[in-house]
Amino acid sequence: MSKWPVIIADLLEAIRNDPPLILNVTNFVVMNFTANALLSLGASPVMAHALEEVEEMVALSGALVLNIGTLSTPWVEAMFLAGHAANQRMIPIVLDPVGAGATRFRTDTAKRMVAELRPAVIRGNASEILALCDQPSRTRGVDSQDAMDTAHAAAKTLAKTNGVTVAMTGPEDFITDGPRVAMIANGHSLMGRITGTGCAASAITAAFCAREKEAFFAATAALGVFGIAGELAAQGTPLPGTFQVRLLDALAAVDRPTIEKRLKMQIRGME
Repeated sequence: MSKWPVIIADLLEAIRNDPPLILNVTNFVVMNFTANALLSLGASPVMAHALEEVEEMVALSGALVLNIGTLSTPWVEAMFLAGHAANQRMIPIVLDPVGAGATRFRTDTAKRMVAELRPAVIRGNASEILALCDQPSRTRGVDSQDAMDTAHAAAKTLAKTNGVTVAMTGPEDFITDGPRVAMIANGHSLMGRITGTGCAASAITAAFCAREKEAFFAATAALGVFGIAGELAAQGTPLPGTFQVRLLDALAAVDRPTIEKRLKMQIRGME
Protein backbone atom coordinates (compact mmCIF):
# COMPACT_ATOMS: atom_id res chain seq x y z
CA MET A 1 0.00 0.00 0.00
CA SER A 2 2.88 2.38 0.74
CA LYS A 3 3.76 2.70 -2.95
CA TRP A 4 0.25 3.70 -3.98
CA PRO A 5 0.33 7.36 -2.89
CA VAL A 6 3.49 7.73 -4.98
CA ILE A 7 1.92 6.02 -8.03
CA ILE A 8 -1.23 8.13 -7.78
CA ALA A 9 0.67 11.39 -7.28
CA ASP A 10 2.94 10.59 -10.23
CA LEU A 11 -0.06 9.99 -12.48
CA LEU A 12 -1.76 13.20 -11.34
CA GLU A 13 1.41 15.14 -12.11
CA ALA A 14 1.63 13.48 -15.52
CA ILE A 15 -1.88 14.73 -16.32
CA ARG A 16 -1.05 18.25 -15.18
CA ASN A 17 2.30 18.38 -16.97
CA ASP A 18 0.81 17.18 -20.28
CA PRO A 19 -2.98 17.68 -20.18
CA PRO A 20 -4.75 14.98 -22.20
CA LEU A 21 -7.77 15.88 -24.30
CA ILE A 22 -10.75 13.85 -23.09
CA LEU A 23 -13.68 13.42 -25.47
CA ASN A 24 -17.00 13.18 -23.63
CA VAL A 25 -20.05 11.91 -25.46
CA THR A 26 -22.11 12.60 -22.40
CA ASN A 27 -25.45 13.82 -21.14
CA PHE A 28 -27.02 17.28 -21.13
CA VAL A 29 -27.36 17.41 -17.35
CA VAL A 30 -23.65 17.17 -16.53
CA MET A 31 -21.75 18.68 -19.45
CA ASN A 32 -20.75 21.91 -17.71
CA PHE A 33 -19.81 20.31 -14.39
CA THR A 34 -17.91 17.48 -16.06
CA ALA A 35 -15.93 19.88 -18.22
CA ASN A 36 -15.06 22.01 -15.22
CA ALA A 37 -14.06 18.95 -13.19
CA LEU A 38 -11.61 17.92 -15.90
CA LEU A 39 -10.23 21.44 -16.18
CA SER A 40 -9.85 21.71 -12.41
CA LEU A 41 -7.99 18.40 -12.30
CA GLY A 42 -5.62 19.59 -15.01
CA ALA A 43 -6.96 17.79 -18.08
CA SER A 44 -8.62 19.25 -21.18
CA PRO A 45 -12.27 18.43 -22.00
CA VAL A 46 -14.18 18.41 -25.25
CA MET A 47 -17.91 17.70 -25.46
CA ALA A 48 -19.06 16.47 -28.86
CA HIS A 49 -21.80 14.17 -30.03
CA ALA A 50 -22.49 15.05 -33.68
CA LEU A 51 -22.35 12.08 -36.02
CA GLU A 52 -20.43 14.25 -38.48
CA GLU A 53 -17.43 14.83 -36.18
CA VAL A 54 -17.10 12.30 -33.36
CA GLU A 55 -14.70 10.05 -35.26
CA GLU A 56 -12.39 13.00 -35.98
CA MET A 57 -12.60 14.11 -32.35
CA VAL A 58 -11.60 10.66 -31.18
CA ALA A 59 -8.45 10.91 -33.28
CA LEU A 60 -7.44 14.03 -31.33
CA SER A 61 -8.19 12.57 -27.89
CA GLY A 62 -6.32 10.64 -25.24
CA ALA A 63 -9.43 8.86 -23.95
CA LEU A 64 -13.16 8.63 -24.63
CA VAL A 65 -16.07 8.79 -22.17
CA LEU A 66 -19.40 7.28 -23.20
CA ASN A 67 -22.13 8.38 -20.78
CA ILE A 68 -25.70 7.23 -21.44
CA GLY A 69 -27.44 9.61 -19.02
CA THR A 70 -29.72 11.32 -21.57
CA LEU A 71 -29.94 8.75 -24.34
CA SER A 72 -31.54 9.24 -27.72
CA THR A 73 -31.19 7.11 -30.83
CA PRO A 74 -28.88 9.59 -32.65
CA TRP A 75 -26.65 9.80 -29.57
CA VAL A 76 -26.43 6.03 -29.36
CA GLU A 77 -25.31 5.95 -32.98
CA ALA A 78 -22.71 8.64 -32.27
CA MET A 79 -21.44 6.72 -29.26
CA PHE A 80 -20.89 3.59 -31.32
CA LEU A 81 -19.15 5.56 -34.07
CA ALA A 82 -16.85 7.11 -31.50
CA GLY A 83 -16.32 3.83 -29.71
CA HIS A 84 -15.35 1.90 -32.83
CA ALA A 85 -12.99 4.70 -33.84
CA ALA A 86 -11.39 4.55 -30.39
CA ASN A 87 -11.00 0.76 -30.66
CA GLN A 88 -9.27 1.14 -34.03
CA ARG A 89 -6.81 3.63 -32.56
CA MET A 90 -6.40 1.78 -29.23
CA ILE A 91 -7.74 4.79 -27.34
CA PRO A 92 -9.17 3.79 -23.93
CA ILE A 93 -12.92 4.03 -23.37
CA VAL A 94 -14.63 4.67 -20.05
CA LEU A 95 -18.28 3.61 -20.08
CA ASP A 96 -20.70 5.21 -17.64
CA PRO A 97 -23.93 3.13 -17.82
CA VAL A 98 -26.09 5.80 -16.16
CA GLY A 99 -29.44 4.38 -15.08
CA ALA A 100 -28.84 0.88 -16.44
CA GLY A 101 -31.58 -1.26 -14.98
CA ALA A 102 -34.14 1.54 -15.02
CA THR A 103 -35.36 0.94 -18.58
CA ARG A 104 -34.79 -1.68 -21.26
CA PHE A 105 -33.38 0.97 -23.63
CA ARG A 106 -30.66 2.00 -21.18
CA THR A 107 -29.84 -1.52 -20.09
CA ASP A 108 -29.68 -2.99 -23.59
CA THR A 109 -27.61 -0.07 -24.88
CA ALA A 110 -25.08 -0.36 -22.05
CA LYS A 111 -24.78 -4.14 -22.43
CA ARG A 112 -24.25 -3.80 -26.16
CA MET A 113 -21.50 -1.24 -25.54
CA VAL A 114 -19.74 -3.60 -23.16
CA ALA A 115 -19.90 -6.41 -25.71
CA GLU A 116 -19.00 -4.46 -28.85
CA LEU A 117 -16.74 -1.62 -27.74
CA ARG A 118 -14.48 -3.35 -25.18
CA PRO A 119 -14.23 -0.44 -22.72
CA ALA A 120 -11.14 -0.22 -20.55
CA VAL A 121 -13.25 0.79 -17.54
CA ILE A 122 -16.91 0.58 -16.59
CA ARG A 123 -17.63 3.16 -13.90
CA GLY A 124 -21.04 2.81 -12.29
CA ASN A 125 -22.99 2.45 -9.07
CA ALA A 126 -24.06 -0.83 -7.50
CA SER A 127 -27.45 -1.00 -9.20
CA GLU A 128 -25.98 -0.28 -12.64
CA ILE A 129 -23.33 -2.99 -12.23
CA LEU A 130 -25.93 -5.53 -11.11
CA ALA A 131 -28.10 -4.66 -14.13
CA LEU A 132 -25.21 -5.26 -16.52
CA CYS A 133 -24.85 -8.72 -15.01
CA ASP A 134 -28.55 -9.55 -15.46
CA GLN A 135 -29.00 -9.61 -11.71
CA PRO A 136 -31.95 -8.00 -9.88
CA SER A 137 -31.26 -4.35 -9.17
CA ARG A 138 -33.16 -1.47 -7.70
CA THR A 139 -32.63 1.69 -9.71
CA ARG A 140 -34.68 4.80 -9.01
CA GLY A 141 -34.19 7.04 -12.02
CA VAL A 142 -30.41 7.10 -12.25
CA ASP A 143 -29.78 6.58 -8.52
CA SER A 144 -28.66 3.31 -6.95
CA GLN A 145 -30.90 1.62 -4.42
CA ASP A 146 -28.60 -1.38 -3.89
CA ALA A 147 -25.96 -1.76 -1.23
CA MET A 148 -22.36 -1.87 -2.44
CA ASP A 149 -21.52 -5.22 -0.84
CA THR A 150 -24.34 -6.97 -2.69
CA ALA A 151 -22.67 -6.07 -5.99
CA HIS A 152 -19.04 -7.00 -5.24
CA ALA A 153 -19.33 -10.49 -6.72
CA ALA A 154 -21.20 -9.13 -9.74
CA ALA A 155 -18.45 -6.56 -10.35
CA LYS A 156 -15.77 -9.25 -10.29
CA THR A 157 -17.77 -11.45 -12.65
CA LEU A 158 -18.38 -8.57 -15.05
CA ALA A 159 -14.67 -7.75 -15.02
CA LYS A 160 -13.53 -11.35 -15.60
CA THR A 161 -16.10 -12.11 -18.29
CA ASN A 162 -15.36 -9.01 -20.36
CA GLY A 163 -11.70 -8.33 -19.64
CA VAL A 164 -12.55 -4.92 -18.20
CA THR A 165 -11.86 -2.97 -15.03
CA VAL A 166 -15.04 -2.25 -13.08
CA ALA A 167 -14.98 0.85 -10.89
CA MET A 168 -18.04 0.81 -8.65
CA THR A 169 -18.55 3.99 -6.66
CA GLY A 170 -20.49 4.47 -3.46
CA PRO A 171 -19.79 4.98 0.26
CA GLU A 172 -16.66 2.87 -0.32
CA ASP A 173 -15.38 2.58 -3.88
CA PHE A 174 -14.70 -0.92 -5.21
CA ILE A 175 -12.37 -1.36 -8.19
CA THR A 176 -11.62 -4.76 -9.73
CA ASP A 177 -10.27 -6.35 -12.87
CA GLY A 178 -11.23 -9.80 -11.59
CA PRO A 179 -8.20 -11.07 -9.67
CA ARG A 180 -7.27 -7.68 -8.21
CA VAL A 181 -9.44 -5.56 -5.95
CA ALA A 182 -8.95 -2.04 -4.58
CA MET A 183 -11.23 -0.53 -1.96
CA ILE A 184 -11.12 3.21 -1.35
CA ALA A 185 -12.69 4.74 1.75
CA ASN A 186 -12.16 8.38 0.77
CA GLY A 187 -15.06 10.66 -0.15
CA HIS A 188 -17.98 12.32 1.60
CA SER A 189 -21.75 11.87 1.72
CA LEU A 190 -22.26 15.33 0.18
CA MET A 191 -20.97 13.89 -3.09
CA GLY A 192 -24.33 12.17 -3.41
CA ARG A 193 -26.26 15.41 -2.86
CA ILE A 194 -25.28 17.14 -6.10
CA THR A 195 -25.82 16.17 -9.73
CA GLY A 196 -22.92 14.86 -11.74
CA THR A 197 -20.38 13.53 -9.25
CA GLY A 198 -20.57 10.02 -10.70
CA CYS A 199 -20.26 11.40 -14.22
CA ALA A 200 -17.31 13.53 -13.14
CA ALA A 201 -15.70 10.45 -11.62
CA SER A 202 -15.99 8.72 -14.99
CA ALA A 203 -14.43 11.66 -16.82
CA ILE A 204 -11.58 11.88 -14.32
CA THR A 205 -11.03 8.15 -14.70
CA ALA A 206 -10.66 8.73 -18.44
CA ALA A 207 -8.02 11.39 -17.80
CA PHE A 208 -6.01 8.89 -15.78
CA CYS A 209 -6.52 6.22 -18.46
CA ALA A 210 -4.97 8.65 -20.96
CA ARG A 211 -1.77 8.65 -18.91
CA GLU A 212 -1.74 5.06 -17.57
CA LYS A 213 -2.26 2.05 -19.85
CA GLU A 214 -3.06 -0.30 -16.96
CA ALA A 215 -6.78 0.39 -16.49
CA PHE A 216 -6.89 -1.02 -12.95
CA PHE A 217 -4.18 1.39 -11.82
CA ALA A 218 -5.77 4.30 -13.67
CA ALA A 219 -9.23 3.76 -12.19
CA THR A 220 -7.85 3.26 -8.69
CA ALA A 221 -5.80 6.44 -8.92
CA ALA A 222 -8.71 8.45 -10.31
CA LEU A 223 -11.17 7.45 -7.59
CA GLY A 224 -8.56 7.99 -4.90
CA VAL A 225 -7.96 11.55 -6.07
CA PHE A 226 -11.68 12.25 -6.50
CA GLY A 227 -12.51 10.89 -3.05
CA ILE A 228 -9.81 13.01 -1.45
CA ALA A 229 -11.15 16.06 -3.28
CA GLY A 230 -14.61 15.30 -1.88
CA GLU A 231 -13.22 15.27 1.64
CA LEU A 232 -11.41 18.58 1.14
CA ALA A 233 -14.53 20.18 -0.32
CA ALA A 234 -16.66 19.01 2.61
CA GLN A 235 -14.54 20.65 5.28
CA GLY A 236 -16.80 22.85 7.38
CA THR A 237 -19.86 20.86 6.21
CA PRO A 238 -21.13 23.26 3.53
CA LEU A 239 -24.57 22.99 1.97
CA PRO A 240 -24.75 21.20 -1.42
CA GLY A 241 -24.48 24.29 -3.62
CA THR A 242 -21.35 25.54 -1.92
CA PHE A 243 -19.95 22.03 -1.84
CA GLN A 244 -20.22 21.73 -5.63
CA VAL A 245 -18.07 24.82 -6.16
CA ARG A 246 -15.62 23.71 -3.49
CA LEU A 247 -15.30 20.32 -5.15
CA LEU A 248 -13.94 21.97 -8.28
CA ASP A 249 -11.50 23.97 -6.16
CA ALA A 250 -10.48 20.83 -4.30
CA LEU A 251 -9.71 18.95 -7.53
CA ALA A 252 -7.24 21.69 -8.35
CA ALA A 253 -5.82 21.63 -4.81
CA VAL A 254 -5.09 17.90 -4.48
CA ASP A 255 -1.33 17.37 -4.56
CA ARG A 256 1.30 14.84 -3.57
CA PRO A 257 1.42 15.69 0.18
CA THR A 258 -2.39 15.63 0.36
CA ILE A 259 -2.53 12.22 -1.30
CA GLU A 260 0.15 10.85 1.03
CA LYS A 261 -1.72 12.16 4.07
CA ARG A 262 -5.31 11.29 3.17
CA LEU A 263 -5.40 8.21 0.94
CA LYS A 264 -7.43 5.40 2.55
CA MET A 265 -7.11 2.33 0.37
CA GLN A 266 -6.81 -1.43 0.61
CA ILE A 267 -5.49 -3.64 -2.20
CA ARG A 268 -5.95 -7.39 -2.65
CA GLY A 269 -4.60 -9.74 -5.31
CA MET A 270 -1.38 -7.87 -6.05
CA GLU A 271 0.91 -10.73 -5.01
